[in-house]
Amino acid sequence: MKIAVGSTNPVKIQAVKNAVSKIWPSAEVIGTEVDHGTGVQPNSDEEAIQGATNRAKLSLQKLGADLGFGLEGNTHDTKHGMLMNGWIVVVDKNGTTGIASAGAVQLPEKVAAEVRKGKELGPSMDAFVGTHNVKQKQGTVGVLTNNLVTRTDAFEKGVIYALAKFLNPQYYK
Repeated sequence: MKIAVGSTNPVKIQAVKNAVSKIWPSAEVIGTEVDHGTGVQPNSDEEAIQGATNRAKLSLQKLGADLGFGLEGNTHDTKHGMLMNGWIVVVDKNGTTGIASAGAVQLPEKVAAEVRKGKELGPSMDAFVGTHNVKQKQGTVGVLTNNLVTRTDAFEKGVIYALAKFLNPQYYK
């Protein structure tokens, strides 16, 4: 089985590898750069879902894979503060699509204020904690949870959730 991931970010590729190895141990997981068609920092769930969908479909086509995955992080303001989340979309050659969230975490207000100014979450978090390239390491969620849950961990669970329709198709008819 060949599985495409619409990204070259090692965190996203590893999350898919970790999840699919539990289901299809011999699956080949390959990351590829695709145009997700959204802003650098999606600021709504809908924008992130669209970006993840674009990534999934384009990677599937580009690599001629059996499944294509798109993983897209986003922020969104609520009356409780700004939350960050990740969305996962998986699609097969027949157009069957699974979608899931990786879980939302409230951002510190100082970081949220920077994102509201149009800045990307990753670099804003880097500046906030004095590190470099957090989005390709433990992620914001890793920083905020003292690495009890890393970005890879969160996306891995989301990948499994997105596969529910493929694992139990009889429930979705």
